[in-house]
Order: sequence, then C-alpha cells, then structure tokens
Amino acid sequence: MNVPDTAQSVPYPQSYLRYLAEYHGSRDYFECHEIMEEYWKEQTGSRYEGSWLVLIRVAVASYHARRGNWAGARKMIAKAADEIEPARMNELGLDGGRLAEMLRRAAREWAEGDSRTFRDLELPIADPALLRECRRICSENGWSWQPPVQDVPSEIVNRHLTRDRSGVVEARRQAAYRKKKGREKD
Repeated sequence: MNVPDTAQSVPYPQSYLRYLAEYHGSRDYFECHEIMEEYWKEQTGSRYEGSWLVLIRVAVASYHARRGNWAGARKMIAKAADEIEPARMNELGLDGGRLAEMLRRAAREWAEGDSRTFRDLELPIADPALLRECRRICSENGWSWQPPVQDVPSEIVNRHLTRDRSGVVEARRQAAYRKKKGREKD
C-alpha cells in the first residue's frame, strides 16, 4: 500500500488514520466523511476504492442516526452493508467479518421503527499497531478514545448547520439550469 506520509509508524494512508482517530475520538462523523471522501476521490481505481466508500457511508449513516434522521441513516448503512468486502477491510487492519456483521445488524435495527436508538458503531480495529497509532493521534488532539454519545458537543452533532454551503447551492442551481436548457432543446 502506498503511504504518502513517511512520519507515521504504521503502513496505512494518513487520511485513513485521521478518519479512524476522528471516528473514535472526536466523534465528528461529518469530518470523517469529509476526510475520507477527499481521499476516496484521489484513489479512483485503487484496490481499496470500495472500502473507502464503505467507510464514508458508515460515517454518514452514523451522523444521520445520531441526529434521528433514520431514513438517511438506513439508506447509507444498508449500502455499506451491501458493499463491504470483509477481506479488503482485513487488509486495512479491521476485522472485516465483524464489521460486515455489525453493518448488517445496524441496517436491520435501524429499520425497526419505534425501537431505534442510536449507539456509536465502534469500528473493530484488529491490527494492534493501527489501534496504537489511532489512540496516539487522539491523545495528540486531546480526544478521549470512544467517548460516550452524550459527551459529544452539539456543534459536532449538528455540524452540517454551520458549514458554508454557498458553493453547493450554486452548483445545484447551475445543474438545474443546464438540465432545464437541455429539455428546452428537445
């Protein structure tokens, strides 16, 4: 695996390490999604492209579920459960079989209507060196490892409300305009 940062002590991409540390430390699932999505876009065609996408979906699903958006959470977790390749996740230092089962269980539980409650999905890190490195990154950032859901600040829980969406809004407006112009030509 090509590792862009030679300062790290484990053979995993820096973006992946940051994702795992944020996921288990800050619990900022929105930021996890941002980190991994940027990396995933750079890795088109790579051996782990699908694995990065599954991790993006896990973060997005967790973000939605924690906020009570069960429709969004169900959609994302079901896609992640369908697309996970346990053997690839094993290569990335996770317990791929446990993770696949965890995603399937969450997809079932999150579809059960009134009985839903949010629990953080702890990604099963199998490689002890990976776990040590992620804990080190958490410590460097002043984060506890796997803080309880009630300890996550509301500005992290509702992170999407504070971001600048002007670029997204403008891109959607332009896409709608192009689509409309295309229909007018037909």
